[in-house]
Amino acid sequence: MLYSPIQFRNVELRNRWVMSPMCMYSCENGLANDFHFVHYGSRAQGGTGLIIVEATGVEPRGRITNHCMGIWNDEQTEKLKKIVDFVHQNSESKIGIQLAHAGRKGSTWNNIQIPVEEGWETVAPSPIPYHPTERIPHVLTAAEIKEQVQHFKKAAKRALEAGFDVIEIHGAHGYLIHQFLSPLSNIRTDEYGGSFENRIRFLLEIVDAVNEELNESTALFVRISGTEYAENGWNIENSVELAKILKDHGVDLIDVSSGGNIHGAKISVFDGYQVPFASEVKNKAEVKTGAVGLITKIKQAEEILQKGDADLIFVAREILRNPYIAVQGSFEMNEESFFPHQYLRAKISS
Repeated sequence: MLYSPIQFRNVELRNRWVMSPMCMYSCENGLANDFHFVHYGSRAQGGTGLIIVEATGVEPRGRITNHCMGIWNDEQTEKLKKIVDFVHQNSESKIGIQLAHAGRKGSTWNNIQIPVEEGWETVAPSPIPYHPTERIPHVLTAAEIKEQVQHFKKAAKRALEAGFDVIEIHGAHGYLIHQFLSPLSNIRTDEYGGSFENRIRFLLEIVDAVNEELNESTALFVRISGTEYAENGWNIENSVELAKILKDHGVDLIDVSSGGNIHGAKISVFDGYQVPFASEVKNKAEVKTGAVGLITKIKQAEEILQKGDADLIFVAREILRNPYIAVQGSFEMNEESFFPHQYLRAKISS
């Protein structure tokens, strides 16, 4: 199954390998540069079915650090288009982008919040910092929440101008959307807080706004944290219910990660530790899912698909170590995968 195609709208992936979005902290003013060109281009040469560009801020305050990527102006869009064009012209890979807003977890460096003079005032649904020692974030008004929805919509429009095949909305890991979803970080009493229906409203408004920009040539994924490992917090049952609703709002795949919203949460980490969350969402919500989290072996990835636990395999650290994991896996399994014609003399199966 790893080397079988799969389709989302009119976007066909040649195999089930996905480069998971991973921050590189290597931008100035949110601009992609030569490092990013080589970084993403090399994974395309390695046969990866889908490459997803790192968390990209929909506005300056949406970044995690001063060196994170952005897509709020024309110059940033043009730099990203150069990468997209190379991937399309020199491989069979599709390429996506993760649209993100860090919320209260922004204005940091090395996981430490930097002074507002060097960074910016963070925003959140409620006046609760991620860590007790951090600044109280600015609480978004209802009107400001609507502005944030428009930031995502405009970013999606720019992503289409750059030529991306997939847009992923980042609703996981304790960033702004996740902050709204969780009753532990969202204690609002207006239409964006309180009940489950109110707490998911911000995400649904973003999904609907982004979908207004999309057509059948661009697929829409959403990344969520299946659980945040905290009592009375966001859990897998909430994730299943949300996934059902997202499917009805035109989301093509749920990328299921976990954690990130509660400082000091206890997480048991082992190979494939997040796969059960993807499986539960897939099978209970009847929606396509992506599995992520210490998936490092070809056999392991194939078994996840064969068992029906997920539809795509998102690989993070392992694809940093080995940009050619997809094509090497095809040698191992005697399957076909894209291999650059310039490298054909090295295409061997043993």
